[in-house]
Amino acid sequence: MEDFLLFLLVGFLAQTVDGALGMAYGVISSTVLLAFGVPPATASASVHAAEVFTTAASAGSHTVNKNVNWKLFVPLALGGVVGGGIGAFVLTSLDGDVLKPFITAYLAIMGAVIIWRATRETRERLFPTRFAGPLGLVGGFFDAIGGGGWGPTVTTTLVGTGQNPRISIGTTNTAEFFVTSAISATFLTALLTGHWEQAEGFSSHATAILGLILGGLLAAPLAGVVARIAPRRVLTYGVGAVVLLSAGYQALRLFGVL
Repeated sequence: MEDFLLFLLVGFLAQTVDGALGMAYGVISSTVLLAFGVPPATASASVHAAEVFTTAASAGSHTVNKNVNWKLFVPLALGGVVGGGIGAFVLTSLDGDVLKPFITAYLAIMGAVIIWRATRETRERLFPTRFAGPLGLVGGFFDAIGGGGWGPTVTTTLVGTGQNPRISIGTTNTAEFFVTSAISATFLTALLTGHWEQAEGFSSHATAILGLILGGLLAAPLAGVVARIAPRRVLTYGVGAVVLLSAGYQALRLFGVL
């Protein structure tokens, strides 16, 4: 019960921040799961299973609040689906212990990117639609590999190049539903076909997954509203700090300090 309440809180807080910034649900949830000793591929699959539900609710909220650029959404989602599928296939092909150092480094980089984003002040301009597909491809791949990278990759790029922050967050979160669904489908296919040899039983992580889902669902409907009223810079610095601290904790575990 205590684990369920912990992950319920993690899911709620992560989705609240994700709704405000267009990033952080996957990164925060993944770092907590990794801290509990869950293998990287299993952690990523668990987070994406939860995100299928939370991103659907978040997408609905952003759509109602008119935070989505639909011309940008289509190529972004298509690229993300392809990149996410490739990333999930690669992740399930490798031993989780081999990946842990790379995942830790990846999360540290994502934390640094988020902190860097907080220091940026750019004038508003439209992001070129022709680059949306390639951006989605890279974002989807990193998201599958790290269990959370779609928002830090896509949202930071859109906002960093001058796209309206509210539209960037809304479009990114709405496209994420299709990306995370594709990644989850790839994990499921790999599991059912025996391709994912290192998979652990998901029943042992059911409490964490259910907590993440319920916590995220409770916060997701607020995403569109929070995107308009949240103190963006303060939250961005906070997320970056949490991710960097989590990555540091993982690094200490890898080196046997903890």
